[in-house]
Amino acid sequence: MAQSLISADVTPDIAHQLFEEAGNVYRERGCLTDEILSALNFVFQTPLLQALDLVDQRNITHVTSPSGRTVYQVIGSSGTPYTCFPRGYFCGCPAFKFSVLQRGDSFLCKHVLAIRLSAAMGLCKEYQVSDGEMANIIRQMD
Repeated sequence: MAQSLISADVTPDIAHQLFEEAGNVYRERGCLTDEILSALNFVFQTPLLQALDLVDQRNITHVTSPSGRTVYQVIGSSGTPYTCFPRGYFCGCPAFKFSVLQRGDSFLCKHVLAIRLSAAMGLCKEYQVSDGEMANIIRQMD
């Protein structure tokens, strides 16, 4: 497993670099190269294919409010929406709770990985809500 090969302290830095590189390559070529996909697979393994599927389906929405609050919403493969903050790597999905928090065998769930990739590649849908609507969205987070 990649998690056992890469220190937990180093993984966020590596992840950030990979997301930046993926975004640069995507903007330059219109697709991710085999080299980038291999690097992403080495670090993220299991959730990568599912995350890429969510990105391909354009299931990630960047939600903003007039006050500057921002969240991402991902429609999961089951149709369930998951809301995540732009900074941080937390998701309320069952896979995050089990694979990341309990077992520690993954660094991210597919939803957070899809958010990071989609944002880096400029593929998020954009949606503006009122401050009141944003407060409701945040209140409903797990």
